[in-house]
Amino acid sequence: MSEELSLNINIKEPRWDQSTFMGRAKHFFMVTDPRNVLLSSETLEEARVTMENYRSGIAKPGLTEDELWRAKYIYDSAFHPDTGEKMFVIGRMSAQVPMNMSITGSMLTFYRTTPAVVFWQWVNQSFNAVVNYTNRSGDAPMTVNQLGVAYVSATTGAVVTALGLKSLASRLPPIASRFVPFAAVAAANCINIPFMRQRELKYGIPVMDENGNRLGESANAAKQAIVQVVVSRIGMAVPAMAIPPVIMNSLEKRAFLKRFPILNAPVQVGLVGLCLVFATPLCCALFPQKSSMSVSGLEENLQESIRQNSPNTTTVYFNKGL
Repeated sequence: MSEELSLNINIKEPRWDQSTFMGRAKHFFMVTDPRNVLLSSETLEEARVTMENYRSGIAKPGLTEDELWRAKYIYDSAFHPDTGEKMFVIGRMSAQVPMNMSITGSMLTFYRTTPAVVFWQWVNQSFNAVVNYTNRSGDAPMTVNQLGVAYVSATTGAVVTALGLKSLASRLPPIASRFVPFAAVAAANCINIPFMRQRELKYGIPVMDENGNRLGESANAAKQAIVQVVVSRIGMAVPAMAIPPVIMNSLEKRAFLKRFPILNAPVQVGLVGLCLVFATPLCCALFPQKSSMSVSGLEENLQESIRQNSPNTTTVYFNKGL
């Protein structure tokens, strides 16, 4: 007869030590696993029920520790950590590889004409807007009006940036012009993410003590969170948008691709996908999901409130988003 599963496993935290890069990398390889996108609604619901029951002190008979952790990572891949809502499927981090390999591969393939640049940058920034909203920090809702303004601002700013860089590329060598999409994406991330998360910058995100007790909302914490996410997203784009252009520049000079030019796009998409499988989790792991900052870095009024209500707290924690 198998032993009953302990009810003392801390499923509020990831399975691996998040103070180390390797621990965070293992965690995000599970969360961003593209296979999670294919899971049925029934499987997601079963994982949600398993998690909620375990948090309430109930473990279904026969549940093993490995099954519990598997349920947690299925849950984490599909449900928002602050709101608990099921996330829109293409906004989940597990959809990053299949979605980005298609979009990025197309951006790198069709970069020579202005209409193509505009279209694929718009597609990319629309997708990024969905991802940035889906993976925002905090539990405060955005109105339809706020969401619409943020989307238009983010996509317009990103597309204009891409067009400006494309005009510059016409004066560069062919190999250099291949990197214009990467430069455009990097610049656009600096615009898109803050715009789609502007509510956080205005009103702040929830900050907690080490025990998870909510202490207030901080815009300073939101700034740190958004900077970390921008750095991670640009990092994700580096291998996928820097390595394939070099390889494709070499392959296009060979007889095979000259004979079968129709294979250009599939080969490019495949190379991008291979890069993203590793770049996505590794760049998510650059910073802990549960970020932290000193109380002294918070707004004065929040510092004062914490000193009065939680005088022993010197560090606050918050979900930085992804």
